[in-house]
Amino acid sequence: MKIDIKLKKEIDNSYEVHIGALEEIHIDAKVAIITNPKVGGLHLQYLLSKLRAKEIYIITVEDGESYKTLATIEKIVNNLFEHKFNRSSVLIALGGGVIGDMTGFAASIYQRGIDFIQVPTTLLSQVDASVGGKTGVNNKYGKNLLGAFHQPRAVYIDPHFLTTLPEREYAAGIAEVIKMAVCFDKDFFDWLEKADLNDSEHIKTAIARSVKTKAMVVSKDEKERGLRAALNYGHTFGHVIEKETSYTKYLHGEGVAIGMMMANELATRLGLMKVEEEQRIKKLLLKYKLPVAYDIKDVEIFYEAFFLDKKSLDSKITFIIPKHIGDVELRNDIDKDIVMDVLKTYSGSLRV
Repeated sequence: MKIDIKLKKEIDNSYEVHIGALEEIHIDAKVAIITNPKVGGLHLQYLLSKLRAKEIYIITVEDGESYKTLATIEKIVNNLFEHKFNRSSVLIALGGGVIGDMTGFAASIYQRGIDFIQVPTTLLSQVDASVGGKTGVNNKYGKNLLGAFHQPRAVYIDPHFLTTLPEREYAAGIAEVIKMAVCFDKDFFDWLEKADLNDSEHIKTAIARSVKTKAMVVSKDEKERGLRAALNYGHTFGHVIEKETSYTKYLHGEGVAIGMMMANELATRLGLMKVEEEQRIKKLLLKYKLPVAYDIKDVEIFYEAFFLDKKSLDSKITFIIPKHIGDVELRNDIDKDIVMDVLKTYSGSLRV
């Protein structure tokens, strides 16, 4: 006997991204703002001045990638249960990518899913992490290996938050802007070479173009079955670097910057990218003092860590390789010896 359970249906997960001064947010429900002590101290009162809701609770979690764990998720959801949150309640992520990822994940599992809103306060989260619905936490095997696709109800990007960012955090976000341009938009990359992203008007333009690019990709491939995986350019290498350094030495965008250079090296060895283009990308990263060097202590251990990447499948490693500026391809057929040769150039001394 066979019984068919027919669940085919159209689901509209559309939402708006608001770029500009934070507007009033009206929510006819109970709300919890998830933040950390540093961001809360700087920006919580500003958000509260714009928020109208039935009840508002503040849940503060520890700051940093090392706290992006299931233990922190349990702390968040326990707070929600203690304050009797229900399925109509809403979470608001006030912070960078770590806060956004954890808030979204908590929302995705609390009572099988409630709404959340992103209010990103770092450049990295404004141009990338807050848009697209990727949520999750890290574990001992790697980064973001536990999570869910759970789209936000809305995203509010206010460049005002960037005025309090340290220089390194700001530059880490620029790495993701450069990533977007290398992957999908040569004209954008050409513009970035001339622009000064420390200028308030230029950064607004860069944010808008990055979000439009991310929105285009997500609308075509919400669950990362193909095209969206290209946005992980630099991340396959970068995630290994972050894990090897216990998420303490490099900010995420810094790890991605180094990972982009490794991916570019692989691309030139495969004859896909011209050395001149590789150097243009390197020059743009260095313009914002982003790291482009790393010392791999053990190339075999580094290589084996690739297999924990979410994009790898059936013992094949998927690499996102730039063909040239403005276009990338996904490859899972690259010979190990070629990859190892690239890794060896980063072993023993800092590659510059």
